[in-house]
Amino acid sequence: MRGLYALPPGADFAAGFVRGLLARMQSRPPEALAAVTVWCNSGHTLRAIESALRASGPLLLPRLRLIAELGSGAGFAPPAPPLARQLDLAQLVAHALTGDATGQSVPTLAASLSALMAEMQAEGLGPEALERIDAGAHAAHWQQALAFLRIAAGFHLHGPLVDREAQQRAAAERLAADWAQGLNLPEGPVIVAGSTGSHGATRLFMQAVAALPQGAVVLPGYTPMPEGAAAAMHEDHPQARFAPLVAAYGEPALWDDTPAPDPARNALVALALRPAPVTDQWVAEGPSLGDLPAATGRMTLIEADSPAAEANALAALIRGAVHEGRPVTLIAADRSLTRRVAAALDRWGIIPDDSAGVPLPLTAAGLFLRHVAELPGQPFGIDSLLVLLKHPLTATGAGDAARRSHLLHSRELELHLRRHGPAFPDGAALRAWGARPARGTGEASPERTAWAAMIAAVLDATLPLIADPGPLPLAERAGRHRRIAEAWAAGAGTSDASKLYAEAAGEKARAVLDHLALHAPRGPAMTARDFARLLADQLQAQAVRMDVAAHPLVRIRGPREARTEATGLVILGGLNEGGWPQALDPDPWLSRPMRAEAGLTLPERGIGLAAHDFQIAIAAPQVVLSRARRSDEAETIPSRWLNRLVNLLGGLPAQGGPQALTAMRARGQLWLDRARAVEAPAEA
Repeated sequence: MRGLYALPPGADFAAGFVRGLLARMQSRPPEALAAVTVWCNSGHTLRAIESALRASGPLLLPRLRLIAELGSGAGFAPPAPPLARQLDLAQLVAHALTGDATGQSVPTLAASLSALMAEMQAEGLGPEALERIDAGAHAAHWQQALAFLRIAAGFHLHGPLVDREAQQRAAAERLAADWAQGLNLPEGPVIVAGSTGSHGATRLFMQAVAALPQGAVVLPGYTPMPEGAAAAMHEDHPQARFAPLVAAYGEPALWDDTPAPDPARNALVALALRPAPVTDQWVAEGPSLGDLPAATGRMTLIEADSPAAEANALAALIRGAVHEGRPVTLIAADRSLTRRVAAALDRWGIIPDDSAGVPLPLTAAGLFLRHVAELPGQPFGIDSLLVLLKHPLTATGAGDAARRSHLLHSRELELHLRRHGPAFPDGAALRAWGARPARGTGEASPERTAWAAMIAAVLDATLPLIADPGPLPLAERAGRHRRIAEAWAAGAGTSDASKLYAEAAGEKARAVLDHLALHAPRGPAMTARDFARLLADQLQAQAVRMDVAAHPLVRIRGPREARTEATGLVILGGLNEGGWPQALDPDPWLSRPMRAEAGLTLPERGIGLAAHDFQIAIAAPQVVLSRARRSDEAETIPSRWLNRLVNLLGGLPAQGGPQALTAMRARGQLWLDRARAVEAPAEA
């Protein structure tokens, strides 16, 4: 057990890995398995391998660890919080933008700069790497960005290793150097499972493990490439991550001899995804694919007219699989599609097991905090007031009875304001409305008067805090935002009793606000708009898993989870450019040639990672591919991988390619028709 191994696309990685491991340990005593250390690329892979081990019967488990923990326990101090480091960089960005670059978002620029610094540390690059860039060969704005970047890198990358990426890189370099000299060798076998080596520190660690006397690296979804195709491989190819490892250790051996579910389909997809410079190989190697209707017999293609029609068709398909008792997994990068499908499944009371949960900004607490953050800098009109009054977290500090009374008075106030104004209500306007005689009595309602006085007091305290949208110290800006949110949530009660911080979403929201308040003194002064952007980014980084009884057969997963979760009927949804693969974020700091000169990877690396996830997922035993021809705004472009597959099938009439494509679309049209039948009213 030494060197490079692989499992093919479509193979159950966790089960295949465990079978291969137990086969290699069969001749050893039972306690030898406990001396094995398995480094996993993600928590999903670790849990899947652990589950497969337990399903194999009674045995001593190996040590399972995450590659992300590589730097922990290696003599480093606890890593600095990413937000604190990002706010340090935001100070530099804000200083550089003073009096210039109006319209630029300091938090957005600081976040992209922080990501660049993390990437440089993972790749083992210091500030000197930027000196290799010939500034004179680039446009003036790139020269200005590079000059600032060199200052920022000298500030951020100098001194002790406090970032997690830097500690992981240093730990990998230390282990590689020691093991190369025969020092501190591990006592038992060491295996890296499921990683593609997409980051520099991880790749270095994998190379060091593969060179150990008892070391092995097991690659997921590996497909051998012909010599010409390997030489033409670009960053956006699904197998590009494996190229350095294959060049160093040769072609990987099979870790487990269990064949892939559909080798014929794997060959079809591998040819379709060949690098662009060698697509002429389609003509030469296409005839060797054999009977294409047989290779695509368990593939379905759904091409809907709209995202809603796509979601309804997928929901009908999932409902059909549940009726037959088959497990089904929806894999999509487009979270709007998964939310549409989940909503459509609610028709039949089916709640999918969504591993991503609900993004915190879309929960009641997240929406409430975002709305409060957007109040400064805009006129506080009727709509702003009503959004606050009608929010389910407003005035929840005095109990359910007070909340019901609040909703009744809010409705009456809305009718009055929309008929009589004023357009920009203040505390005085609300008190005047509360003192008006009730209809038919000639006297003011004491309950309404008290409620109006309470809301007026909260509004009077809010208006001065949102009057200045200009730069304020970040701690002051964050403090104002929190005071406003807690005051509206409390209503006539107390902020501690309100539901703003209740349940899982509220707890996460409170944690985000606490974390922001803790590190705010390190940040620059921010406008209200920049603070709203910063808060939205911090909320977006969190998700809430709803505590509901999900259906045991229905799962929604992200593309990265395809390596271990693509089981049963697998649906690859949202296969449009910008959806899967998702659009690349523009780099405001370095152009593509500048990144190459500095030794950084190209932005297309992200496309290559997404392509690898696609290649693994499409190799599942039964697959459905879906897309919408139009989005809500315009006509869409098919995903580049789907486009290649369709073009390859259409260009091989001798092997039945066009007939195979027609059959795939016919199977998809069946579910579109069924979804329309479900949507149609029973009676005219």
